[in-house]
Amino acid sequence: MPNIVVLLALVLSLTVGTPPAQAVPEDCGAYCDTRDPALPPSAQRSATRPAAVPGPRADAVVCNRYCDARDPALSPSDRLAQTVTVGSRQVSLHFDDTDAMGWARVSPAASGDAVWLDRSFDAGVSWGSGSRLGDTRAPAGVGDWRTLMFNVDDWNGLGVGLLRACGQPAGSTAIACTSWYRTTWNAGNRRTAAATALMERYDLGTGLFATTGWWNSANALTAIVDNARLTGMGSYRYAIARTYDLNLSAWDGQFVNAYNDDTAWWGLAWLGAYDLTGESRYLATARVDADHMAQFWDSVCGGGVWWSSSRTYKNAITNALYVQLNAALHNRIPGDTTYLQRARAGWAWFQGSGMINGANLVNDGIDTATCANNGRTPWSYNQGVPLAALTELHRATGDASLLTKARALAGASTTNTTLNPGGILFDNGGGGDVPSFKGVYARGLAALNRALPDHPYTAYLQRQADSAYTRDRSSSDSYDQPWAGPFQRSDGARQHSAVDLMNAAG
Repeated sequence: MPNIVVLLALVLSLTVGTPPAQAVPEDCGAYCDTRDPALPPSAQRSATRPAAVPGPRADAVVCNRYCDARDPALSPSDRLAQTVTVGSRQVSLHFDDTDAMGWARVSPAASGDAVWLDRSFDAGVSWGSGSRLGDTRAPAGVGDWRTLMFNVDDWNGLGVGLLRACGQPAGSTAIACTSWYRTTWNAGNRRTAAATALMERYDLGTGLFATTGWWNSANALTAIVDNARLTGMGSYRYAIARTYDLNLSAWDGQFVNAYNDDTAWWGLAWLGAYDLTGESRYLATARVDADHMAQFWDSVCGGGVWWSSSRTYKNAITNALYVQLNAALHNRIPGDTTYLQRARAGWAWFQGSGMINGANLVNDGIDTATCANNGRTPWSYNQGVPLAALTELHRATGDASLLTKARALAGASTTNTTLNPGGILFDNGGGGDVPSFKGVYARGLAALNRALPDHPYTAYLQRQADSAYTRDRSSSDSYDQPWAGPFQRSDGARQHSAVDLMNAAG
């Protein structure tokens, strides 16, 4: 390599960036599908969104522990991620996991062969400004040729990144690139790697997760919060306050909108944030959310909370969340009686509503004209949230019969062959909401499993996680919807479900 390039790399390496204290190496549109068409136009307005702010530029010089353009000869380690072939050349991607940097190599190199890196800060969706980093051409007479090293992430700019290596033989129009990969920094095991891949989709400008909807983002944030609590990896805790601050005034404010299940998802997310951080504002918002939902309890069909402000449907997910949120609030507020009373009433109504069918599976809701089970699809999340709700209510009351009922429901949903074809959980349906369902299920089942002394669902959860990890994962630790595979594409909802699963399985 020419001396002047090596000298430049050495000079740049003296400018050492310091990662944030928590960043340590460790193992749809406005609405989604299934929106209620009966909502009045006033409830169908767009949310108030914060003005977009640009994220980190993929081509800007990044300085973490070391700055971009560091000599690979200084790397204490060399991990080969992947090699691809173009013509008679091999293009390979290498990582220095110690310093969280990577470089590209072409071999055997002929005079004029080009090799470079691409960097992406949005899960490989785009890399326009980060293309051809370290672009270099091989001189004559070398056996192989390589770029300088570049950082994968931008710690100071909160950019969570990926790299790929590309090459083009001299005189050829053919270009070959590896798949997207990253170092093991904040991705040292399958839990942290899945969480890091989810944070690649976090939009710094909106405080939400790209490629998915409003309520899915609540679940994605919950998955990140749970991951931080379970793994001790605090690198992404900044998303909690950022999401809260940027979206507190969206919709009707305090994370309330026309859908009571949306409101409950956010209320639970802020309870998780409160548990992790101890910040009282998150608990206060969860209380506002629960109090808002309580306004939609009435005597139609003997009780229950309406799904939306249109008051046309009483469904399982809204009412199971109502029980969970109120019981969880009681468990965090000394001297409370109000939330406990709501949770007790909510569960008594749910259990007597007929939504739990003869197979101990929960159908989607009731027909309010007949007040009978409507027989609609028993989605996986309708099985999972009651488990979390019963676990919280048992904690509040000490009533052992609640765990007995939860065990019966969990036994049904973990063994039902329609829900678990080939033993792997699957929701047979499309739309922007469905990819979130299985993660919610895994989270609820894990909560029950931890509360039971014999932990009877550990093997089931580990089977799901093992299948997803080996059969439904990309090179960058992104996941698709079918945990039985094959991997085809990922998005924020699919990825948060995978994080929920890895959190649950350990």
